[in-house]
This record gives sequence, structure tokens and C-alpha cells, in this order.
Amino acid sequence: MKKRIIASMMILANLLFASAQNKGIIELKLWEEGAPNTNELKMGDKKYHEATLTVYPASSKRNTGMAIIACPGGGYSHLAMKHEGHDMANWYNSQGITYAVLKYRLPNQHKEVPLSDTQQAIRLMRQRCNEWGVNPQMIGIQGASAGGHLAATTATHFDNDEVRPDFQILFYPVISLDSEITHKGTRENLIGKNPDNETIAYYCNELQVTSRTPQAFIMHSSDDTAVPVENSLRYYRALIENKVPVSMHLYPIGGHGWGFRDNFIYKSQWTQELEKWLREINRQ
Repeated sequence: MKKRIIASMMILANLLFASAQNKGIIELKLWEEGAPNTNELKMGDKKYHEATLTVYPASSKRNTGMAIIACPGGGYSHLAMKHEGHDMANWYNSQGITYAVLKYRLPNQHKEVPLSDTQQAIRLMRQRCNEWGVNPQMIGIQGASAGGHLAATTATHFDNDEVRPDFQILFYPVISLDSEITHKGTRENLIGKNPDNETIAYYCNELQVTSRTPQAFIMHSSDDTAVPVENSLRYYRALIENKVPVSMHLYPIGGHGWGFRDNFIYKSQWTQELEKWLREINRQ
């Protein structure tokens, strides 16, 4: 009986692998030759994992040339890989968009680590754009909650065009590390319990917006108690002040962490609005 169960599990695993291969899903190690920095987590630590990028290429028949790299949330303590990551793949692919989910390394108070992972993911996407039919000037970054902080950090902290995203999509993002409105766990996991004022300001993304910050689509629930909507409002104002195009959608209820879940009552609204926005910016 035990042998039969094991054999069945192996068959199922092989079928799932074959299904992934048939759909063209590709999983890449982010740092084949080793990362340039460390979060000091070791194999066996509960929070340890290698950074990977799982790519869902758009079919050649529908491909628009657009690509999105998603950063799931989790307060920089874990990653909500399903509803803020992989669950959106089919929806994006149906629009002709290549979609990639980034399993970034947790900072463990090494603040430079997650940003280096998003920048490497953008490099990889641009390096292999011909392989996946991606326009290298239409690669966006997406993030939810703490992943939204990482996406916004990527959109405001770049030294060159190689790692600058072309647009940003933010779900209920942690934008600020100002203690009045931030998510405490996100802040502490990234920069520690007693950061200096310079470090706090550097990772308050509303203070880092310039005219070179990429255009944005922002979503938030007004009743979010985990990440106050003031985070999105401050970022919106900063983008407007710097003449960066931005579309923001606030919903009266919904709380925090809805991602692609069907139980969020405004799911049809945000999906329709985001679809329209993506079509429009791809025409620019």
C-alpha cells in the first residue's frame, strides 16, 4: 500500500512538472554565480531561501510585449507567494502579458538585499527579452504590502536605466517608514528597531520620488488597518508634485491583503481598471 502511494505521488509530481513545461513556465535562479550581498540567513534557517524568478511567458499569439515582475508581500518576514504572486499568472497571460513572480530574499535587517534582487530580476528580464518576446522598454514592477514597499523602492532607487522599471503597480503598499503610518513589522524587518533618521528617510519612498520615477497604478482600501491608506495618499501626492502620471483607486472597504482573492468585493473593479490602464500605457 505504501509503495502504491509513493508511486502515485511520483506520477502526480511528474504530471505537474510536465504541465509546467508544456505551459512554458520557467524558474530561474536569480544569482547563478552567487549574490553580491547576504542577509546572513543560512540553509536550515526557517526564513532562508534562494532568490528565484518564475516566468510565465505570454503565448506568441497574444503577446503584447509587456512584462510584469511581481513582489509578493509578507512584512519582509515571509512571502505570500500564492494570492499576491502565482495566482495572477493566468490572468496576466490572458492579456498577452509575460508575468514573473520574484521570490526575493528576506532582508533580516540587511536593507540592501531585497532591492538588489528586484534589480537583478529586471536585468534578467531585459537580457532575455528576445527569448520571451518582451519589449525591454515595457517591463514593470508590481508589489503588494511590503512587496509594494519593495516595488516602490525599486521605482525610486535606481542608478541607471538598466534597473529602472518602466511602470509600477502597487497593491495596498507600505510606502513610508514614518512611524506614524508605517507597518511596524515591515519597518523593523528591513531597517531594525532603532534606525537613524537618514536611513528612515531614505526608505520613505514618498520622499524619493523624482520626475524620473515611472508611472504608477495604486490600489488601497480606506479601511486598511494594517497599512494605513495614508501610505498611498502620500505617494500619490509626491508623484503628482513631480508630474509623474498616476492612477489611484481607493475602495471603501476590503481591509488588507486581498491580492487576487475572489472574496474581495471590488475585484471586478480593480481588474477592469488595471486592464484598461495597461492597454493605455502600452499604446504610449
